[in-house]
Amino acid sequence: MVSNRYGRIVNVCSIVGIVGNFGQSNYSASKGGLIAFTKSIAKEVAGKGITVNAVAPGFVDTDMLRKVPPKVLDGILSRIPMKRFAGSEEISRVILFLASDEASYITGNVFIVDGGYNL
Repeated sequence: MVSNRYGRIVNVCSIVGIVGNFGQSNYSASKGGLIAFTKSIAKEVAGKGITVNAVAPGFVDTDMLRKVPPKVLDGILSRIPMKRFAGSEEISRVILFLASDEASYITGNVFIVDGGYNL
């Protein structure tokens, strides 16, 4: 990337790296660290034509989420203003945009895709 003076780095972290989550202090800390890493690397490589951003998904409708007890899922949904979980394609579209030339002047940002969970 440096020799080509062009590149896109998109890190995937999590909304809990921003807002935290009960019982997930280690996971939250690692995702928060990835956010800080994203911002630091973005500063280091911006002058070399490389952009670095992060995407922080909220709760995504996956097999893993479907294993969560319904009562817990209801509690999570009650905190999401859009009243639904994200589809994986909704997260991938943001990543695809950040990896494209259309995002050539965007760097060092965290894109929260959580249906308003963090509000």
